[in-house]
Amino acid sequence: MDKRITLVTGASQGLGRAACLALANAGHHVIGLARSKKALESLDDEIRALGGSMTLIPFDLKDAAAFEPLGQAIAEKFGRLDGLLGNAGLLGTIGPLQAGGERQFNEVVDVNLSANWRLIRVMDPLLRRSESPRAVFVTSGVVPRPRAFWGPYQASKAGLEALVYAWADENEQTALRVNLFDPGATRTQMRADAMPGEDPMTLPTAGTVAAHIVPLLEASETRNNARITARD
Repeated sequence: MDKRITLVTGASQGLGRAACLALANAGHHVIGLARSKKALESLDDEIRALGGSMTLIPFDLKDAAAFEPLGQAIAEKFGRLDGLLGNAGLLGTIGPLQAGGERQFNEVVDVNLSANWRLIRVMDPLLRRSESPRAVFVTSGVVPRPRAFWGPYQASKAGLEALVYAWADENEQTALRVNLFDPGATRTQMRADAMPGEDPMTLPTAGTVAAHIVPLLEASETRNNARITARD
């Protein structure tokens, strides 16, 4: 395939869906991962209507055993991976730390942190087969500006940033460029759940923010180990 092959997690809604559309419009072949097959099929229809191409994979990031078969399937079908967008995120319950249950805490950490570690393990060999591999992970402004009641979410995102910085530093002398992207306040359902009193019309759309992600996954991106915001 002469297109760049880019995998996106959390592809069925919000920023992930917008990123898939923007990447397809930029000429990438998108591998979209999400739990909802119906939502992925709707996205696939929209991408094909725009003249783009997509491979849709219903996938639960909490299923640790599913990652190795995922990597094997991508290797057999495409032989390589040019881009990786770790976008999927779980907000969890906003509230006092002592009020949250262990299951909810573990789910937030599993999706936001552990799943990205599993992606790195499985996708690293495929990315190394690309001439210009790029990886981007979506983080949050609560990491540099922690706040009350966001404990599990911000802890998982802080862990993600540490993980990504390590991987980027390990690849300083390779062709792989690894960066973080902080979208800032964006008009998505997750943002509405987190800030129910906020007027969503005051926020940029997911499509507007996703436009900043596409260049980070192109061969022309040279930055590594950077934390980039939608305002940069």
